[in-house]
Amino acid sequence: MPDISPSVNSAVAADAEAIRPKLRTDHQIWGIYFVLLIYSIIELFSASSQEVRVDDIYGPLFRHVQFLALGLGAMLVIQHFHYRYVVKGIPWLVGLSIAAMLYVLVAGVEINGARRGMRLGGFVILPAEFIKLAVALGVALIMSRYQVKGRRDVSNYGVALCVALTLVSSGLLFTQGLTNTLLLMCISVAMMAIGGVGMKKFWCVIGIYALIGGGALGVKVLTAKNAAPTPEAMEIARLNHEEVGAGNTDDRSATWQGRIQRHFRLNKHQDPINDLNKQEQLSYIAQAHGGLTGVGPGNSRENARLPLAFSDYIFAIIVEECGLFFSVFLLMCYLWLLGRAGYVGTRLRRTPACFLMIGCGVYIVIQALFHMAIVSGVFPVSGQPLPLISKGGTSVLATSLALGVMLSVSRHAARVNDDDSDAATRELQSLPENLRTDNPAVL
Repeated sequence: MPDISPSVNSAVAADAEAIRPKLRTDHQIWGIYFVLLIYSIIELFSASSQEVRVDDIYGPLFRHVQFLALGLGAMLVIQHFHYRYVVKGIPWLVGLSIAAMLYVLVAGVEINGARRGMRLGGFVILPAEFIKLAVALGVALIMSRYQVKGRRDVSNYGVALCVALTLVSSGLLFTQGLTNTLLLMCISVAMMAIGGVGMKKFWCVIGIYALIGGGALGVKVLTAKNAAPTPEAMEIARLNHEEVGAGNTDDRSATWQGRIQRHFRLNKHQDPINDLNKQEQLSYIAQAHGGLTGVGPGNSRENARLPLAFSDYIFAIIVEECGLFFSVFLLMCYLWLLGRAGYVGTRLRRTPACFLMIGCGVYIVIQALFHMAIVSGVFPVSGQPLPLISKGGTSVLATSLALGVMLSVSRHAARVNDDDSDAATRELQSLPENLRTDNPAVL
């Protein structure tokens, strides 16, 4: 074999280094993730007191940690691959999520009065959690593909596709709760605002969402008013000393109507606790008990009484145990994640990288804001997990996937201030031709 001199080896190594993408570990995203992880483990253990058994004290926490570990594994795997593979997988995620939601509507597992889950192996999966992420990524992909050349805007066809995806997904979620429907629309609107959709098209989209959403809600409310009461509804009304009549049904629209009416009642905090307002009233009591500094981890008084304290109302337990100061700190962590997504996104060369980064940040943070607004009484009562903290394997995995995508983009995408032109060229050539547009959000 010919002898290869050290100088030749050095030259080859230098050439390889020149075309190798500059990998980055985003310490801020990882830092926020570990802070949320600490909140999740400590507060979930405290909030799960209703599920603790004498012979299995750590069971709920152990199951939650298992899903956190799976999520961490997914993050590590996704960040290892270039985000172009995420782009290729988005249509599959959207299609599978819609198919799973259709299956749930027909033969799903009933949870909390509505068909929400599907059995997969020995687990119950909630496709609603994945379809939220699918809409965020789908809208990001569509807006990247239909950018108007020469200016910051999205074509009419691209906006129409974004609206169609959002409305179809919202319609599939409508039977499970009004909040999920509104959340999808908020994600879509936020993405369009960030993506620079023209003002006329933007306000037209908001009008379409308001018209269709309001019309669908009106139909459901009218249906509930004219429906005959069921035995379950009659029993609930009897326990709460309420009049039994039309509209007292087990239909979800009747539930939404009652929650909205109670939400806008004056002095609702002074109402006596009954089966209808138990969640919200005990949530308010827990937050008032926490005060500014909290009662300390594990010292919650309401975790044994508050229904779904470990999932839909875990923020109330966080406020009670950690107090206002550390609860605001948790809120700032979520907002910091969105700010970091925006900071990185506005410094990337290519449109898909920017929109994927910001779309995942919007998906996580809007969901967190919805949860906090519901628990604190700003929004009417509804079920919405706190990302990465609430108990729920599907929610934890979906949030972990979104964080993995953010890490992949931050790690592999070329930035405008990089001197590595070869890596930027390779990134451009690796993307489909219709996704090679320059990032319109560059600052």
